[in-house]
This record gives sequence, C-alpha cells and structure tokens, in this order.
Amino acid sequence: MTRILALAALAGTLTLAAACSGPEEDAGHRQADAVEAQGEAQADALERQADAAPSAVQKDALNRQADAVEDAADAKADAIEKEIDRKH
Repeated sequence: MTRILALAALAGTLTLAAACSGPEEDAGHRQADAVEAQGEAQADALERQADAAPSAVQKDALNRQADAVEDAADAKADAIEKEIDRKH
C-alpha cells in the first residue's frame, strides 16, 4: 500500500512539474536536446571514419576530434539548460 501511495505522490509531483513549464522553457529544452543530438551524430560520423582510417595516427586523431565535438556539444547544451534554469 505504501508503495502505491509513493508512486501516486511521485506521479502527482511529475504532473505538477510538467504543468509549470511554459512554451519558452520547453523550446529551450528541445534546443538543448537538438544540440546534443547533433554533436553525437557528428561524433559518430567521425568515429566511423576513424574505424576506416588506414593508419593508427589518423584513427587516433579522428577519435580525438570526435571526443572534442561531443564535448563541445555537451557544453553548449549544458549552457542552454543553465540559461533556461536561470530564466525560469
């Protein structure tokens, strides 16, 4: 019974939190998600190139570049999220 009550309370809290976000906040979260997804896609493409690279030096360089692209996208998405949190 307590488990059911806890789940009901959690569902109510999540519903309330979702109701508090507005269209601007939702758009910002979607933008952050898109930035992160784009970075992951670019990093994945670089990693595929690395897998096909003819030398270990090229492979390492492409993998480092993939990591840098993904880190930059994550940082940009985090900055967007922080700005959203600051405004709302």
